[in-house]
Amino acid sequence: MNLRVWALLLFAVLPGAVFAGMSAYWLFPDWAQLEVSQKRYAELAGQPNPSAPDLMIAEAAENRHRINCFAEGVGVLLGSTILAIGIHGLCVLPDRSH
Repeated sequence: MNLRVWALLLFAVLPGAVFAGMSAYWLFPDWAQLEVSQKRYAELAGQPNPSAPDLMIAEAAENRHRINCFAEGVGVLLGSTILAIGIHGLCVLPDRSH
């Protein structure tokens, strides 16, 4: 393998895969927590006389997990884009085996 292949693997393919994988790894626990927070907020809002501070705290917890899920989803997309750029670079390298 020549230097260009190694450079693409080391600086695009590998970091993209690691970044997308790490973001996906942290996305799923936050997604589960978002569902729990959303259910808790819906239950609290459905009560006959919920207090305003309790509703605000439950809403803040839901929004926190929603923002985390958004950020980690963007990380998955960004890592996948970097990975795709690296793979595309490997595919369009000129064949120098002749």
